[in-house]
Amino acid sequence: MQAKQRLRFSRKDPKEFFKTLNIRVNQYFKENKIEKTGNWKLYLKTIVMFALMIAPYVVVITLSLNPWLKLVLCMVMGIGMAGIGMNVMHDGNHGSYSKYPWVNTFMGSSIYLLAGNVFNWKIQHNVLHHTYTNIHGHDEDLEAGRILRFSKHSEWMPHHKFQHYYSIILYGLLTLNWAITTDFQQMKRYTKRKLSYLNSKKPSMQWIGLFLSKILYFSIWIVLPMILIDAPWWSVLIGFVVMHYTAGLILSVVFQLAHVMEDAEMPEPDKTGTMKNTWAIHQLTTTVNFSTKNRIVNWFTGGLNHQIEHHIFPHISHIHYTKIAKIVKKTAQEFNLPYNEYKTTRSAVLSHFKYLKQMGMQPS
Repeated sequence: MQAKQRLRFSRKDPKEFFKTLNIRVNQYFKENKIEKTGNWKLYLKTIVMFALMIAPYVVVITLSLNPWLKLVLCMVMGIGMAGIGMNVMHDGNHGSYSKYPWVNTFMGSSIYLLAGNVFNWKIQHNVLHHTYTNIHGHDEDLEAGRILRFSKHSEWMPHHKFQHYYSIILYGLLTLNWAITTDFQQMKRYTKRKLSYLNSKKPSMQWIGLFLSKILYFSIWIVLPMILIDAPWWSVLIGFVVMHYTAGLILSVVFQLAHVMEDAEMPEPDKTGTMKNTWAIHQLTTTVNFSTKNRIVNWFTGGLNHQIEHHIFPHISHIHYTKIAKIVKKTAQEFNLPYNEYKTTRSAVLSHFKYLKQMGMQPS
């Protein structure tokens, strides 16, 4: 594997944007005498999301129902699955769910319900994506093999001309890929590069944990239903795929609306490996918010529609993003910095696919 260029962010921030913003946000929590982590609203939401995924599963394997009704319940499981990923797992693995580390670890482990892996996710998301947001060759969220082209710095291929049509079909395969291939590929890549994070286990233990978790996962979600449900084996597989496809589609679209957009920059470092902006300003230029006034979107996406606030303050629970967003936006405007946002989910989705069409055009 070719060694990646070492990157560093500019330290030149003469007006001290991030210092000012940090002081103001900390003052908000101090004045209101509240923790930066989750509260009862998050705990209640956690119960709802787990119920959306677990309750239909229990119903499907215990009751004799119409096959079409079972298919609908599998879709509901997928909705709950995506909800757990965005609201519970995400905060847990960022250490923002609770002030107690063991609670964060426990909630972060809910990624195994999504067929993912904690070690891989923390490297790919917390380390690479949050540090090198939208930087080609460093942020793996921009990499989709040769099937999709998300950046002007990626190689163009003729089939990309149609990616704004076929991309949505592929988006639904996200968690299914986690379950079958992605985790193994990432584990091999990350251990070879000797990537790690605080308190991560040694590689041999990571591999053992990965294989055991996969065996347990497929046993619970495929083998057990095949034993308990009086139905053809292929119907169980269809239900499994429908659940994953529903979750994958929701998660993929929400993820893409944050960074793969017309207004989100895809900057590259100079010859010395230095980015033109400081890390905090880089987050402003590469990140997009959407539909932040919509209570349903705010609630279900776990604040991932407040992506700007999340990227600058990843250790603050999404429960607080609506409040601190006012501070972030006001401060960015004062410093004459961008604050990218789309008023509605519809406008954001249209922008995303318009951007995909642009990236699909053959470069001059």
